[in-house]
Amino acid sequence: MSETAQNKSDDDANLNFEDALRRLEDIVRKLESGDVPLDQSIALYEQGEKLRGLCQKRLEDAQAKIEKITLDRDGKAQGVTAFDAD
Repeated sequence: MSETAQNKSDDDANLNFEDALRRLEDIVRKLESGDVPLDQSIALYEQGEKLRGLCQKRLEDAQAKIEKITLDRDGKAQGVTAFDAD
């Protein structure tokens, strides 16, 4: 991996979800255009995979923070429980 590509990967790790998704969408558009040379396509694909993983991690982290409010029989808030992904 070139030094520039390594720096790009390091920068990607610090992106928030929206910026990572935007960058991933840009990569997909470039790859779908078919105008990118093979070597560059491979590098873009690898970067896209890292961004996809980052987006997945950000979503999982957000999901873990969601709390479900439990209600009593009268419909009043009784407490909160951790998000259950069932």
